[in-house]
Order: sequence, then structure tokens, then C-alpha cells
Amino acid sequence: MSESLAGPISHQVEVKHSRFVANAAPVDTPQAALAFVESVSDADATHNCWAYRVGALYRSSDDGEPAGTAGRPILAAIDGHGIDQAVVVVTRRYGGIKLGAGGLVRAYGGAAAQCLRMAERRPLMDMCEIGLDCAFEDLGDVHDALAAQGCSKISENFGESGARLHVRLPAQCLDALKTQLRDATRNRVRCFELIDG
Repeated sequence: MSESLAGPISHQVEVKHSRFVANAAPVDTPQAALAFVESVSDADATHNCWAYRVGALYRSSDDGEPAGTAGRPILAAIDGHGIDQAVVVVTRRYGGIKLGAGGLVRAYGGAAAQCLRMAERRPLMDMCEIGLDCAFEDLGDVHDALAAQGCSKISENFGESGARLHVRLPAQCLDALKTQLRDATRNRVRCFELIDG
């Protein structure tokens, strides 16, 4: 089971008079990651370099540093610590001494890695997504079951004969949800797995 951060954390290092401030936080969507980048970026700093990973989705930015010397080392620090659903922003205030490509890689990657090393972590639950087809008269029971099993509703569409729901839930709750739906609706709700793509 992978881990994420328990909460936001920051850490500061100085390398040859340049100050590197790493800010990290747990995020569950790329949009949340970019919002965090915006919220902690310092407009007066020389560079605000960042990376995030949310499952298979990831992005990084060198923010004006030479290509590959900042964003990728930050992402490598996230992956190297086995962390998912996290974003790290490393803000640099230039101290007057050039660090060279290798020095930048070590400084950005090192600041991110030290920050993540100090961070408290929490386990991430494996999630799954399923579809449900139900008649209108069963909707109340379906919503009760979804709430009881910690499901989040992604969409709900209505047709002539009933509703189709797309829900996300902890994988460990799937069997309990199916049992609860079967018992509450006399097995009238149809569950189906969603195929990617």
C-alpha cells in the first residue's frame, strides 16, 4: 500500500548562499496540486520549481532553471520516497554563486528529499470505481448504502427506467456495498466495473 503525506510541511536549506525552501503537501487531484503551487510560490524569488504525483498522473516544472535540473529531481525525490498524491514546490532565492547543472540537481532534489524525509505519512487506501444501475424506487436505499460505505458519487444520470451512478469507494468496502445493496433492494441493483478508456 502506498503512502501520502499526513499534512503540509516545509524545510529550508542553504547551498552556496542560495536559499532553497521546500514546501510539500498531500493532494488528491492535479488541480489541487497546481493550486498549492500557486499558493506557496514566491513572486519575489528567483525560481519556484515543482513536481507532483497523483497516481499515474505527474508533472514537473523547472521554472526557468536549465531543463531537467529542478522539476525532475523533485519528482525523483517524491518517487524515491514511495509517496503518492503529493506535491512539492522548491523556491530558490539566488545567492550570487552559480551552482552548475549538477549542483542544481543536488540542491533541488536534496531540498525536496529532506523535506519529505521529515514529513509524517499516512497510508493511502486503494480506491475503485464502479457503475450502478437502479430503478427510481431503489434510489433512496442506494444512496443510504453509498453513504454507509464511504462512497463518493462521480455522476448520476437518469433514464426512462431509472438511474445510472458512477461511484468511487475504498476497494475494501466493495463487497460490503454489494451485500448491502442486494439486501436492501432484493438484488435489483446491477453493479458493473468501469473499463478505462
